[in-house]
Amino acid sequence: MVIPDRKSRVRKLVFSASHLKLGLWLAGVFFVLLAAVIVDYVSLLSQSIENKRLHAENAELRSQFQVVEGKLNSLETALDRIKAFSTKLKLITAVNDPDRGLNLAMGPTSRTNQAADELEEIDSDRAPASKMLDEPVFKEKSLQDLASGELSKEEDRDYAKLSIRIDQVSKKSQLREQGVLELWELLQDRSALLAATPSTKPTKGWYTSRFGYRVSPYEDIPKMHEGLDIAAAPGSPVYAPADGTVSFAGYDAGYGKLIIIDHGYGVETRYGHNSQIHVASGQKIRHGDLISSVGSTGRSTGPHLHYEVRVNGEPVDPINYILEE
Repeated sequence: MVIPDRKSRVRKLVFSASHLKLGLWLAGVFFVLLAAVIVDYVSLLSQSIENKRLHAENAELRSQFQVVEGKLNSLETALDRIKAFSTKLKLITAVNDPDRGLNLAMGPTSRTNQAADELEEIDSDRAPASKMLDEPVFKEKSLQDLASGELSKEEDRDYAKLSIRIDQVSKKSQLREQGVLELWELLQDRSALLAATPSTKPTKGWYTSRFGYRVSPYEDIPKMHEGLDIAAAPGSPVYAPADGTVSFAGYDAGYGKLIIIDHGYGVETRYGHNSQIHVASGQKIRHGDLISSVGSTGRSTGPHLHYEVRVNGEPVDPINYILEE
């Protein structure tokens, strides 16, 4: 019965028992569905909040990963420079050759002996990198991904590779340090030999032609270029890269104004196309002494220094005798 205020009449509604049961059942289903929807919504809301937190953490981890990877790249580059410097120093001083034969006539492809090879060796007991990549590196559970709930496998592989690289760089650094210390001990008693070994760039400038075969600018055919061309402004100073004695200072049809320095131990250097010569034959010079000025005399297409290094009369790549490169 519906009893309104005084001005309206009383209404009477009659429901059968079956209708009443059906209504109660529908109401129960409705409330159950409503509760399920509310629970699901709360769960989604909680997951959305968690995903936002994980997204922020993932972004921070990626940023940290990039920083670590950048530092690792710099460290690897530095180790490569140390390796190249040590190998070049061993090459030009022949620390493994007690007779000081230099063994450099083979050119830039020659290798040092076992001591230099040890710098490159990685521990032979270490498993191959491909096998190590398949093994779990981080035992703890990773952060979940925004979509699937877990970080992608590729991301895990990136972290695994980074861990392997760090391990390898650590091992290489120990080997480099040991090799450099051994090299230093070997070179301590060879100061005279080192002083007579070319080791610096004779003039400041840029390389226009390197050692090896090239197309001749005069004959348009491949010819062996036995030195290193360093372009520089006319009059730029040329300095001796090592101690020695001037064996020739004069004019040559091809080299122009030419200087030849005998450094002993079978090593001599040549400096061609100079505009001026500041030394004389028979003069003893020291590393860093001014010997000439850059020019374009002789067969030259422009102002530059033609720099040669010869070992036992055979031309070798002068770049092996420039340690700062």
